[in-house]
Amino acid sequence: MADVDFHFDVMCPWAYQTSKWIREARMVRDITVHWRFFSLEEVNREEGKKHPWEREWSYGWSMLRVAALLRRESDGDDVVDRFYQVAGCMLHERGEKVHTPDGVGEVLRQIGRDGGLVRQALSDVTTHDDVRADHERVLALGGYGVPTLVIDGIMTLFGPVITPAPVGEAAGRLWDAVAAWAEFPHLYEIRRPKVETDWRHIETSFGPYLNARDWQTIQTPVA
Repeated sequence: MADVDFHFDVMCPWAYQTSKWIREARMVRDITVHWRFFSLEEVNREEGKKHPWEREWSYGWSMLRVAALLRRESDGDDVVDRFYQVAGCMLHERGEKVHTPDGVGEVLRQIGRDGGLVRQALSDVTTHDDVRADHERVLALGGYGVPTLVIDGIMTLFGPVITPAPVGEAAGRLWDAVAAWAEFPHLYEIRRPKVETDWRHIETSFGPYLNARDWQTIQTPVA
């Protein structure tokens, strides 16, 4: 059995595809997933700019604060799983702007929760602490982006970075590859170069997200 902390930022299209994969993989392999937070806004923050917790509303960070409030419930991992699954689908597959208070409220309603939880999460300053604790923990383990997996509390891996997410037994075989990688603590990187056809594939896959977002990344639009 594998115990996996899956660090995500709702706004990341790569993390969303990886989350779809690990949900598939856990149906065909013995994996327990715990949903943990990470802030791309914080790691990409320019010097002199406000931290996300210093803003009244910050796209990904504020969504994670709502997820943090949900995670305090007895079925915390399950409800965060549902929250992320619905929010990710709305943003990354349907191109809907979930990164607003009204958008997050609609996510909550779709999982059967009161949209008023958005206001409750934002008025509770300790939700900042919950998000920062997850974020800083994975940074201390060497994490630098999402998707990041922490396997059995000892092995930190970035990825797998894939689109579209494999399903069924294919998802299980990808998990087998990830688990095999974890056997080698000093195997640091294997990377497939991207050519023009890859970038076209990625742009098509991430089209809804690119249309919905209200910002530019510090990287290329689909990197």
